[in-house]
Amino acid sequence: MIRIEIPGWESLDICHIVMDYNGTAAVDGVFLAEAKERILKLKEMAQLYILTADTYGTVKEQCRGLGIEVMTFPREGAAECKEEIVKGLSGGVVCLGNGLNDIQMFDAADLSIAVLEKEGLCGRLLNHADVLVPSFTAGLDLLLKPNRLRATLRT
Repeated sequence: MIRIEIPGWESLDICHIVMDYNGTAAVDGVFLAEAKERILKLKEMAQLYILTADTYGTVKEQCRGLGIEVMTFPREGAAECKEEIVKGLSGGVVCLGNGLNDIQMFDAADLSIAVLEKEGLCGRLLNHADVLVPSFTAGLDLLLKPNRLRATLRT
């Protein structure tokens, strides 16, 4: 569990880290290599999930050996699938994403982090995010170094 104390917020006890794949944890279907070390550290503290329609058909191979639970679903209705999964998790949930189909899971999460990687960021997602970061690794670092969140989100 990751405990995050932010002045003006209730304490966040994060048990689950839910990540979109394409555009967030991966670019052009390839998992971002620079994030692997961070993923290995975070999986010692929380349960990690990748939720994806797997546009490129690469997610299972790319995430092999990382200890991440990968959940794929049909390309249609992705937003609803992601929301249902997040709502079904017990304990604190943080979500990282970049797309239009991440809005509903962001609304269901305790903490939402919008990620701007090489594939861009859906502008409408920003209204549902708690934080915007310039990269996937920066988003993971917020969880590994929660004082950064405290500085960003305190009231």
